[in-house]
Amino acid sequence: MSDTVEESKQHTDGAQTHGFQTEVRQLLHLMIHSLYSNKEIFLRELISNASDAADKLRFESLSQPDLLGDDAELKIRIEYDQSAGTVSVVDNGIGMSRDELIENLGTIARSGTAEFLKQMSGDNKKDASLIGQFGVGFYSAFIVADRVVVESRRAGLAAADGVRWESDGQGEFTVSPVELERRGTRIQLFLKEDEKEFADAFRLENLIRKYSDHIGFPVSLAGGDEEEKVVNSATALWTRSRSDITDDEYKEFYKHLSHDFADPLTWSHNRVEGKREYVSLLYVPSNAPFDLWNREAPRGLKLYVQRVFIMDEVEQFLPLYLRFVKGVVDASDLPLNVSRELLQQNPDLSSMRSALTKRVLDMLQKLSQGDDYDAFWTQFGQVLKEGVVEDPASSDKLLKLMRFSSTALDDDAQTRSLEQYSEAAADGQDKIYYLLAENHATAAASPHIEKLKADGIEVLLLTDRIDPWLADSMREFEGKTFVDAASEKIELPDSAGEMTQEAANEEHKPLLKKVRKVLKDRVEAVNISQRLVDSPACVVAGENDLSPRLKQMLEASGQELPESKPVLEINISHPLLQRLDRETDDQRFTSLSNIVLDHALLAEGSQLDNPAEYVSRMNNLLLELDSDSSHS
Repeated sequence: MSDTVEESKQHTDGAQTHGFQTEVRQLLHLMIHSLYSNKEIFLRELISNASDAADKLRFESLSQPDLLGDDAELKIRIEYDQSAGTVSVVDNGIGMSRDELIENLGTIARSGTAEFLKQMSGDNKKDASLIGQFGVGFYSAFIVADRVVVESRRAGLAAADGVRWESDGQGEFTVSPVELERRGTRIQLFLKEDEKEFADAFRLENLIRKYSDHIGFPVSLAGGDEEEKVVNSATALWTRSRSDITDDEYKEFYKHLSHDFADPLTWSHNRVEGKREYVSLLYVPSNAPFDLWNREAPRGLKLYVQRVFIMDEVEQFLPLYLRFVKGVVDASDLPLNVSRELLQQNPDLSSMRSALTKRVLDMLQKLSQGDDYDAFWTQFGQVLKEGVVEDPASSDKLLKLMRFSSTALDDDAQTRSLEQYSEAAADGQDKIYYLLAENHATAAASPHIEKLKADGIEVLLLTDRIDPWLADSMREFEGKTFVDAASEKIELPDSAGEMTQEAANEEHKPLLKKVRKVLKDRVEAVNISQRLVDSPACVVAGENDLSPRLKQMLEASGQELPESKPVLEINISHPLLQRLDRETDDQRFTSLSNIVLDHALLAEGSQLDNPAEYVSRMNNLLLELDSDSSHS
């Protein structure tokens, strides 16, 4: 039993009353009072859970045929009683033991519940779309019911091992033993007075057809004087021809599969024949799951073999950077008893993985031609960038899917593709310039790109956490090489006729020598800059040094880094540097030189090693200026 469920009372008849997990209480309150705007969703959620239970039993029966007994036809039955105001969802699937019932219905087993509650905004539509991301669909029953009774018996256990769960959703639930002749689960909803419209044959039949027609098990309707009848097509949707499936059916199957409430952005349904035969149905969600950045979280596609469910979340079919993709793979030539270990050793899996990865990337490329790609990039762009680092074989396809902020755009929310960058580049420009920075404002105002902007050359602004690794993996795109605008040795376009750095350094050798001497403990070198226009100075990483952004990230993660110093570049045309060049007082020269370096470090978003010393220098400088003005 979960230690998050408190056992509060033992009854003489063997029943026990428990308190809901704290997060469940909060969730139930939200769902009952404000969350769902589309109440009919409860039926889809409960039928989906019943379908999962049937799938799990079919899988377990592969190794334990006795579990099916004389009840081998797996099915789901919806019962209604209009006069009593009840609706029941009954399945003959895997069922639950007492401990499983308490664990599954008294707690939210999946991590992240607190995060779910934190994300609640009070907007019914937005909040409802979060439900599927947190696996809490069962609790939707309390939107229409003021009491829910669940009776279940796990396959393989005796009739006396049945268990009954009952709650009004107000904070407690009661669990008691009950004799059940058949395995499986019955969920009975006692509808609220103003929700009794759901105990109607016509209403229920329409809802089953609307939301559950694609379920691969028969869903029948029984109640009143009507004869029981199967309502859905009872055919696994992915086994049907694409031409026979409507967009609405694809969307509803996605919601059943993922327990998401929002429509998918796009999908791909494909049948592969020949040496390897399998069907894939892959979906790209509209919204990122709450645990997208947890690389250890369960993820992957559902695996079926000849329409028999084998396992959930098979991660071997797609690389980690495509972990947001949902879907089904139904293979014809894998053994029915295949396990995760056997999958790892299967020689055909590598080919299937490559083909499925290519299919997803092709699907995204097609999506990128339309208006929905901005929404996709906002949700999944950063995780897709992992692919450029981790999957060099797909680098060309992935680079076409990348989107970046740019100096050519007015709004930091806008993005630009590499193809757009190439098309806008001047004739003969064979480089793609980029800049790494902490945020967009710092990048856009960076001294490093002043000359490039002045010459009308576009610079991509990379500010995501993963961008230092991304930049390190980007080599070239359509014949253009990537260049870091903050690198020490950078060849600027249209520099013909201008003085070389070596010549400029030689011309101002006395000043450079003096500044180097003052800053020898803080910088590797001091050079005359060819990239600055308006700023007095900037710092750049040495040729073999890590970029400042990457260094900050590695230090933040606790990694020890080798000692390194930046290279200071000064703009000899700037009045401050000209003032420094004329300075004859050694103490003031030292102070000004350090302030120039401090400002260059601050401009790139770096932290000063000794902020107090910087403040002291600035205070002294301001006092000197005040003294000079009072004497004049």
